[in-house]
Amino acid sequence: MKLKLKNTPEQVELIKAMASRESTVAKEAQEAFAAFIGPVVNKVLMEAATSSAVYTDLAYDEDDSPSIPLDLFQGEGEGLVSVWSQNVAGGLPTSTVEGLSELKVSTYRLDSAVSFLKRYARRGRLDVASKAIERMTNEVLIKQERNAWAVVLKALADSGNTVAQGGSTETFTLAKLNTLVKNVKRLNTSYAGGTTNSSYGLTDIFVSPETMSDIRAFAYNPVGAASSTDLPAGVREEIYRGGGTQEIYGISIHELVELGSNQKYNKLFNEFYGGTFANGDDVIVGLDLTKDAFVRPIARNADSGSTFTAMPDDQFVARSEKIGFYGSLEEGRVCIDSRAVAGISIKRT
Repeated sequence: MKLKLKNTPEQVELIKAMASRESTVAKEAQEAFAAFIGPVVNKVLMEAATSSAVYTDLAYDEDDSPSIPLDLFQGEGEGLVSVWSQNVAGGLPTSTVEGLSELKVSTYRLDSAVSFLKRYARRGRLDVASKAIERMTNEVLIKQERNAWAVVLKALADSGNTVAQGGSTETFTLAKLNTLVKNVKRLNTSYAGGTTNSSYGLTDIFVSPETMSDIRAFAYNPVGAASSTDLPAGVREEIYRGGGTQEIYGISIHELVELGSNQKYNKLFNEFYGGTFANGDDVIVGLDLTKDAFVRPIARNADSGSTFTAMPDDQFVARSEKIGFYGSLEEGRVCIDSRAVAGISIKRT
């Protein structure tokens, strides 16, 4: 994610003031810059995170203890439900069985710190300040995404909602997508009456670049060929002109570079999954986002109202000739309904 500060006289003067020989002036400028950083990083994290399409934010006041009323989020259900969450950042998501009551959620802190030489500030180097914010944002974003998708993949692996791969090398086909659509419908059978709730169903799939390559291939596969995917000419033309497609059967398609052969999300899934799967294989993650099955409790700063807080870093003494900032947010990730996630594994190797 690339960030660039607007080159205005006010911005340049603020950057220069951060390196002032007058400690009071420097401190005030650094605090003003830190107050500016927080909302910027927060906005970028919301827009750049792929997991923001999956999770519903549940804001709470900092230093509070967040909880989720499972009876309201689950609606009609059984007396006990399985919940997936993790207690520490980077930890192994675990499954617990809870009653339909208040679920206390463990949260953790994600932070980053950056610094640069004062001489860059004295020269008004906006590009250096921009890179510092960019570095802080990307570090938090990477940590945030890994924790978010670990919970999704753990819920998918443990729930038994993954269709196993075949015995030979495969590609993505509409038949596989059709199977996934059917499976998600069957997962959403109401507990009480045993009938399918038609308001729920597959809304989004998250796929690897390899799977997106298979989808682009739909455009030039010969129509009528037994081994190819038949599509109306209009759909083929749309895929051809757009370099791919963002929707099939009304289901949104999202490409994740972290999915695919020997990529980090595939390796995570392989660690969690008890079935036949290898790091070189591929997994398609299907989600029903009509439900609030994935929840992100996020702490909100009482003063600024922002969920990301940045502060000047006071660890640097005068002779170090450095300026530093650190920023953090506190969040949790939890899956409260595994019926919202299903997948298909594809043998690539």
